[in-house]
Formats: sequence, structure tokens, C-alpha cells
Amino acid sequence: MYSKILVAADGSDTSRHALKQAIELARKLSAKLRIVHAVDMNWLPIGPEVGIDTGAQSAARREAGEKIIAAARNTAQEAGFEAETELIETETPVQHVAEAIAEEALRWGADLVVLGTHGRRGFQRLMPGSVAEKMARLSPTPVLLVPLSNGSLSA
Repeated sequence: MYSKILVAADGSDTSRHALKQAIELARKLSAKLRIVHAVDMNWLPIGPEVGIDTGAQSAARREAGEKIIAAARNTAQEAGFEAETELIETETPVQHVAEAIAEEALRWGADLVVLGTHGRRGFQRLMPGSVAEKMARLSPTPVLLVPLSNGSLSA
């Protein structure tokens, strides 16, 4: 059914929960697992350097992304599962993180993308920044959204 599962990690509790679910799914299906973290290279300049990225912001974002990837890799290894990892970046000033993840899924040939979701409803889910919402809408690859749930159906 699914032989190549891509899971996006951002270091949040929701993301860690989705990673654990992806590891178990990959194990049960004997699927390959790739863990990615997308570094958002789009930034809002503040101060007298408006529009200038000295490289410090980019380097800090990459370093933070490497730490997230390392932690996710450790989670997989502790579960006894070997996973590939990849740090990806947004490629244009207007590219959304979800677009970068969707492109990586296509490039790698993933047949399932797994993401954590906060489970926002109504107006909150339409607010900018919802990578899961955007992925669900734009990805040509099937997307599994994993909520960090306490088992309750209440909002």
C-alpha cells in the first residue's frame, strides 16, 4: 500500500507524536521512512537592515533545523527504526513551507506524507501558518494529519 512515507518534523509535541505514528506505520508496512524539516528562509526584516540578510539569520535557521532533524533521527533510532533524514529549505521569497515539503515528497517519490496537526477548527484553522492545512489542500501526495489528542472529541 504505502512503501515510502515522508514525515515532516518541526520539533513541537504535535510533530513528535506524528513522527512516532509514522514510525509505527512504516514498521507495519515495511515502508521506507524519510524525516524532513523545512527551513523557512523567508523572513520579515526588522530594523535599519531592512531587506538585508547578512547570513546570520539563515545560518541560525539551518542550525535550529539540524537540531530538529537530529532529535527526530534519535527518536526513530530509539524505536529501533532506521530513517533517512533531510533538511530542506524554501527556495523563493514567496514559497510556503508546505510547498517545500510537497515538492520534496514528489522528488523522493513518497506515497504518503505524515504531519502533526493542532486540530484547530473554524476561523483558527484559516489563519496563516497552518502548514498541515496548506499541505492537505495542495499536496498531490496523500496526507495523513495526526492530531495531538487526549482522546476527547470536544473542541
